[in-house]
Amino acid sequence: MRDLVRDLALALREQVLPHLGSHAGRAHEEESAAGGDVTFAIDADAERTLERFLGERAPDVAFYSEDRGLVAPSGRASTVLVVDPIDGTRPALAGLESCCVSVAAAPMRDEVTIGEVDVGCVVEIPTGVVFLAERGQGLVESPPVRLSANERIERMFWTYGLRGRPARPTVEVLAELIDASSVGGASFELGAASFDMTRVVTGQLDAYVEPGPRLVADVPGMREQFERVGDGAVLNNSPYDLAASVLILEEAGAVVTDAYGRSLAGRPLLGSSAEFQMSVVASSNAVLHERVLASVHDGVKRVSG
Repeated sequence: MRDLVRDLALALREQVLPHLGSHAGRAHEEESAAGGDVTFAIDADAERTLERFLGERAPDVAFYSEDRGLVAPSGRASTVLVVDPIDGTRPALAGLESCCVSVAAAPMRDEVTIGEVDVGCVVEIPTGVVFLAERGQGLVESPPVRLSANERIERMFWTYGLRGRPARPTVEVLAELIDASSVGGASFELGAASFDMTRVVTGQLDAYVEPGPRLVADVPGMREQFERVGDGAVLNNSPYDLAASVLILEEAGAVVTDAYGRSLAGRPLLGSSAEFQMSVVASSNAVLHERVLASVHDGVKRVSG
């Protein structure tokens, strides 16, 4: 299964790579993705590669993807692959570095969870760099793990996401983190959760912070603001965005929770609508993680009034 996951991720990368920066790839398909996001032409090509690869290589394996949802073979599948063929479609369309393929493997059963993912692979599309983890085995392939020892928010290099999120309340939740790190550290919006999170493994970043689903859950009227920005859909991180990266970071020794500080292990793996979406805070060490969570908590209180 480890080889299948890795080979699929690399095959998807080969399909997407020639189209980075292509304006033709920006065309919109008629139907939106299962989670409500726009499906670009570059996404549709990658999804066809996914289906063809598994049809030839592993026809008895089910898959769940951003655009197709769950696709299961006619017989009973024992494994499901959770795939984001292009995490960071918009950076890919702009020809930027921050786009990846993400593939995670788990048992195929009802109510399977994030904590049951046993293999996770993220491949950087421009470079071909592989992050591959197996539960309990650590990172079996990756660049050197260099988790930052920084514990100070004012020295923090970190990232967050704004795609599909209402900017004013999202930035207000993160405002103290942004201001505190503005001079002695840095904050970035890079456009791909798997790229953001794997930068914690490499030591390029100290943290990734995504509070969106907590805002929707805790602040009255916030769901309507997300739907306004998302053209009728709530667009936060779904399991296919996070499944592989959560395993990779945990096996590397980083700290990953939701924006309340709770483990993601029990969250459903298969689904993409608003009730399946997850907030996430990923940090290089436990001290920094607690400080980031405290700031997010204060930020949500400010937005709640």
